[in-house]
Amino acid sequence: MATITLTQTDAAAGRLFLRGAQEYGDFRDNLQRDGFAVIKGAVPRERADQYAEQMWKFLEDFGLGFDRNDPSKIHKDFLPQINEKGMCFGYGLPHEKFTWDIRSEPGVVGAFEKVYDTKDLIVSFDAVNIGFPNRKDLPENKPWPHQDQNREKPGFRCLQGLVNLLPSGPNDGGLIVCKGSHLVSEEFHKAFEDEKDRIWAWTTEWYGFTDAGMTWLDDKGFVWEKVCMEPGDLVVWDSRAVHYNLTSTTDQPRFATYTCYMPAADASQEDLLRKKKAFEECKSTTHWPNAVHVGGLPVLRDGEPDPYHYLVPKSGRPQLSERAYKLTGIPYIKEEAMLVQ
Repeated sequence: MATITLTQTDAAAGRLFLRGAQEYGDFRDNLQRDGFAVIKGAVPRERADQYAEQMWKFLEDFGLGFDRNDPSKIHKDFLPQINEKGMCFGYGLPHEKFTWDIRSEPGVVGAFEKVYDTKDLIVSFDAVNIGFPNRKDLPENKPWPHQDQNREKPGFRCLQGLVNLLPSGPNDGGLIVCKGSHLVSEEFHKAFEDEKDRIWAWTTEWYGFTDAGMTWLDDKGFVWEKVCMEPGDLVVWDSRAVHYNLTSTTDQPRFATYTCYMPAADASQEDLLRKKKAFEECKSTTHWPNAVHVGGLPVLRDGEPDPYHYLVPKSGRPQLSERAYKLTGIPYIKEEAMLVQ
């Protein structure tokens, strides 16, 4: 595929939050007002069910004896390493076939195309979420309200997303968002500029809310909403929106794939080269599609590197469609940048 040349106007022209107040008559109205929005049926139900089945199969074929019909096998001894928040970072999952198929779904990519007003997008190589209720072998999933954005870089910078693959009702666990909190992010961080008990973060692109921060939101009258979704629904949220996830209090598991896109024009050539290397090595990124961080957190089992971890998916290295390959960012790398890498 030939290198795709972007014009300077591609970087910001027409995107949401930079156009001024407008009404669209679709999910973008909710996104502007609430900081998040659900796109119903972004993935047709039949295909969503197929993706869920492939995730079940991934777990059963992992090699440790997991059986979806045996509750006693919902234990770390029979599963890949999944933390109490349902995050599973390794085992080739960022580049599994079903992960790339979900990222390439027209209804998923199309939602981000509407927000950014461009088809020239790149996608993150992010984790998946595999959550089982009532696990006694993991720490409690305590609330961890946060923003996934640098507090010193205000304004709309990133739109996160996830595709839901199993029913997610009010008590089934999943995303919970502080409605409208994105609109007061700059005001909040000015008020807490000299915060003394700031929560430690491994990256500047994350900010955790203390009890004092939560009280500030409460005093402003903000309310929290658990996002309810059906299989195939996509939820998108502004990275400034305060959010976290809940563990199910029912018997319903949770399967979701994180899907975050940004305009290719927002990535530097250095970013794209780093992203290319991550793709070729089947490494993960965070939710930032410009590969701010590559490799993720270490995959540990009982405090040691997990001997069952691997980078290249068992389904093989990704074989991508032309549309999916563009999402890697590689076609946007200039020839001169390739020569000096």
